[in-house]
Amino acid sequence: MQAILAPLQFLVFLVSLWLVLSYLATGSGFALATTSVVLKTLALYLIMITGAIWEKDVYGQYLFAPAFFWEDVLSMIVLALHTAYILAVLFQLASPRTQMLIALAAYGTYLVNAGQYLWKLRRARLESPADSSPELTTEARA
Repeated sequence: MQAILAPLQFLVFLVSLWLVLSYLATGSGFALATTSVVLKTLALYLIMITGAIWEKDVYGQYLFAPAFFWEDVLSMIVLALHTAYILAVLFQLASPRTQMLIALAAYGTYLVNAGQYLWKLRRARLESPADSSPELTTEARA
């Protein structure tokens, strides 16, 4: 599930980032930028829920398993900033510009968090032993 949701969330993020930056630069397109950040936040909630379920299945706890402790810590900050954005929009707690700046702060932490996961995935792949199955070896020689 994460293999599908993570790239989808990143695509939504890229579109939304462009819309937010466009609004901040031009002052127009607030509704579209807001919709995109809400969609990005919903995607984040979904990936966090499915990720917590996966973590429970693999490590026996929903969050903060030792193997993903620091990734989960930053994920909570990412979630808090996205939630702060949603609250600011729902209850009009900030000006449109400030709302978009909150979204940018959320997006910055999201990028760092995504980098954490990608770095961990890369390290895991580099540390895993090479496949030495006979079929692979035979095909490689042919």
